[in-house]
Amino acid sequence: MADLLTAKQLQELLKIDRTTIYRMLTDGRLKGVKVGNQWRFPKDAVDALLSGVRPDDQEKPGVSHQVLPINCIQPIQDVFADITQVSSLTTAPDGTPLTRLSSPCAFCSLILGSESGKEACIASWRKLATQPEVKPRFVTCHAGLHYARARVEIGDTLVAMFVAGQFYASAPDSTEEKERIRLLAATHGIDEGQLANAAREVPVVDARKEAQIGIWMEKIAGTFEHFGKERSEMMSRLRRIADITAITLP
Repeated sequence: MADLLTAKQLQELLKIDRTTIYRMLTDGRLKGVKVGNQWRFPKDAVDALLSGVRPDDQEKPGVSHQVLPINCIQPIQDVFADITQVSSLTTAPDGTPLTRLSSPCAFCSLILGSESGKEACIASWRKLATQPEVKPRFVTCHAGLHYARARVEIGDTLVAMFVAGQFYASAPDSTEEKERIRLLAATHGIDEGQLANAAREVPVVDARKEAQIGIWMEKIAGTFEHFGKERSEMMSRLRRIADITAITLP
């Protein structure tokens, strides 16, 4: 049987009063068992509390993109876009943007300026989360441009994606491009002439540079993971302090 601590022993260990102990017991921050008329507290559960693990953590959602410091991520993403000359973005696993788009091309800006176009882009970003490959793999989005994602994981949880692209892998066929632009303009209520002019400015990236961009993307995603892990650990420590030092308000 696990070692059991009395309420008095727990008071001395945590440096809190008896009222706080019973409040923590009531709200689930602490686990205890009744022995006769007295409460006893498993030492392993107390040790877990001291290490920052709450008894009910297993029942709560895992870490999310909220641990990422967006104010730190945005400038790194901006620099990446400036160096690679391709657009970049950080999204949640469901495709929702977490940052503003860095260096967007005029073609994509026109599409994103339409509500339905923005929804189509988010759906394309969301689809990246379903790729079975761990490493970035460039694919064609709904608008016909190439893009890829690098996974940002905390533990075994996908918390975000670093997305880069908005370029052609090869010069498009003029007839196919004209029809694609016509359909995009009609679908999203965009001026066809403006979209056609913007399409002429979309860069063409060869396979060698595309592969290099994928390598850089993984390094950027790794940096974001480092930020997220440090912030997650800090939040856990702060939560532990809040749990242990909680007081009863009148």
